Amino acid sequence: MLDRDGFRPNVGIVLLNQKNQVFWGKRIRTHSWQFPQGGIDRGETPEQAMFRELHEEVGLHPEHVSIVARTRDWLRYEVPDRYIRRDARGHYKGQKQIWFLLQLIGYDWDLNLRATDHPEFDAWRWNDYWVPLDAVVEFKRGVYEMALTELARYLPRQEPRNRYLRYGHRPRDTDEMAAMPDKASMELPPDAAFDPDHTSQPG
Repeated sequence: MLDRDGFRPNVGIVLLNQKNQVFWGKRIRTHSWQFPQGGIDRGETPEQAMFRELHEEVGLHPEHVSIVARTRDWLRYEVPDRYIRRDARGHYKGQKQIWFLLQLIGYDWDLNLRATDHPEFDAWRWNDYWVPLDAVVEFKRGVYEMALTELARYLPRQEPRNRYLRYGHRPRDTDEMAAMPDKASMELPPDAAFDPDHTSQPG
């Protein structure tokens, strides 16, 4: 399904974990890494296509994620002729994409690269949000940069562990220590640990 300019409608997916790292998948039997993406079928909305591709490529269902944001307009890239089938040359030009920013609310073990008989990826990892574009096939790099830049403003805020751990110092006197809540009453983010004797700034 092509538009009048020869672009196929498509969706791209940026999937975040709780640390604002992104799912980064290695295309099967290649050395290229990319985000999940796929075409929009006739009669589908971009959101419906996104959820279908999310399951087909990484095995997740709608209950495993929440939608944080999406790009406002289509982002386009052209595909070089050497990547286009001979019978499509002359009328197929490339992809136009709507990108979705998703937050994983399930667990890492919910991901499954073998959810279908036609896997897209053979390995994956959590990567920093600003992915290394030199690992992406060259003609997609511009769209990746545009999508990440537009969606970055919607990244969930990360809560500081607590002000003493964050700034790497301890209370100056016993009165200040006495005013601090005890460990049992403090509310810390997941995987954080309160150590009143910790004096070095976390990396």
